[in-house]
Amino acid sequence: MKKSRVTKVVKVEINNINARRWLTHTSISAPFICVSLFAILVRVAVSLHPYSGAGDPPKYGDFEAQRHWMEITTNLPVKEWYQNTTKNDLRYWGLDYPPLTAYQSYVHGLVLKFFHPESVSLYTSLGHESYFGKLLMRWTVLSSDLLIFFPAVLWLIVAFADQSRGHKSKTAWHVAMILLNPCLILIDHGHFQFNCISLGLTVGAIATVLCDKDLVASFLFSLALNHKQMSAYYAPAFFSYLLGKCLKRRNPFLEVSKLGVIVIGTFALVWWPYLRSRVAVLEVLSRLAPFERGLYEDYVANFWCTTSVLIKWKLLFTTQSLKLLCLFMTVCSCLPSMFLQIRAPSTRTFLYGLLNSAFSFYFFSFQVHEKSVLLPLLPASVLAIEEPFIFQWFTHFALLSMFPLLCRDKLLLPYIALYGIFIFIYYAPNGKPDTPNPPRSWSRVTSFYVVFLLFLSFVLHIIYLAVDPPKKYPFLFEAIIMLLCFSQFALVAVYTNWKQWILSRKSPVGSEKKLA
Repeated sequence: MKKSRVTKVVKVEINNINARRWLTHTSISAPFICVSLFAILVRVAVSLHPYSGAGDPPKYGDFEAQRHWMEITTNLPVKEWYQNTTKNDLRYWGLDYPPLTAYQSYVHGLVLKFFHPESVSLYTSLGHESYFGKLLMRWTVLSSDLLIFFPAVLWLIVAFADQSRGHKSKTAWHVAMILLNPCLILIDHGHFQFNCISLGLTVGAIATVLCDKDLVASFLFSLALNHKQMSAYYAPAFFSYLLGKCLKRRNPFLEVSKLGVIVIGTFALVWWPYLRSRVAVLEVLSRLAPFERGLYEDYVANFWCTTSVLIKWKLLFTTQSLKLLCLFMTVCSCLPSMFLQIRAPSTRTFLYGLLNSAFSFYFFSFQVHEKSVLLPLLPASVLAIEEPFIFQWFTHFALLSMFPLLCRDKLLLPYIALYGIFIFIYYAPNGKPDTPNPPRSWSRVTSFYVVFLLFLSFVLHIIYLAVDPPKKYPFLFEAIIMLLCFSQFALVAVYTNWKQWILSRKSPVGSEKKLA
């Protein structure tokens, strides 16, 4: 036992030393800094354009929601943040994310209150849209990106490059694919949200998994869950991978207990102000599950919205029945990937498990909207170095699925510009990794399929912008875009589940020795 423990410690130390040495000697910092500076400029340029609900009273949009949360958290005591009172009307953009989002709003609200008090004053700041106020709001997103998402990506790149020994020369390309992904930039810095925080914490958790630091990974992922409940899209993958590793230890119960202490301790720390009473906890929980919004929002490219063209789910079932059906379908679609992870955990299959788990929630969970596609897109970005075509294909249709939303936000110009930048970098010389050449007959079929769908998506862009839909079917074009995107998402999900199954077969049960 002592020998195995010493071996494990030495192995971890060697991996850490190698990572630091590689960081220094191959100058990963130089390409990362260059790409990061360009990514910052792109974010600033996008932030100069309109945002969700700009000049559109009475409720405006997500920009006003985030500003209002800063107003509420900086002017009311913590116990009233999730309460419906005369000072906090929950019908007007009430807080509907976990406490860590509220604390983030409080910190950002203090900054706004110091530099521009009028933008977060109670009652009088509703719909506030002054130039300086908007500038400060945009700064809060950019600073969150720089403080959380960018460092997490650097950590991930170092850890991932150490795992994928053959792709270290493609580091700059991989960094660019993650930091310059058009979908995340358009939603956070155009539409206006703070996805960079929860996704950044998740990226940090993934990096620590790759570095074999499971306790830190549990802590970071627990923080992600406490910032946005949609981080639960990744929970089955983290749970099954960590459980699978624990079951291979000499003392599984002790290993699971250590992870449990970290998770429970993190949740207790974040929820501490609300643990004073059962009522306070229930008040927060009731805000995190907005079942009254319905099964889905707008024309999201998931299973329920797509099949509603033929099956009117909302008419056939009650809300309670739909909740149970969504839960059943989500769990069932997650189980195969989870089983593979528990049976034969490995960091490589873990990354595919993240993508498959996120797809399961995106397709089948209750209350999904267009922006939720960012969740499966994150692990797809991490896997870009291994699955460049799948990543590019998924990104193309993820962007298309959000096209109607971004058009409503008047973000057409940054949409075109960012997609152009993305394609230019993706196909840059000596950029993306080489992929094996398929058989000639298969290549012809695939090429025709790819060209046809790309042409179809281009035509749909033009039609959506230039042609008025029939009066009888005002959302016809949105429905066609949804159907096309869902078909491609489903194909990607089938492929990644198959790929995880193939990889797991290379790690048969019992092939790894029990660890101390």
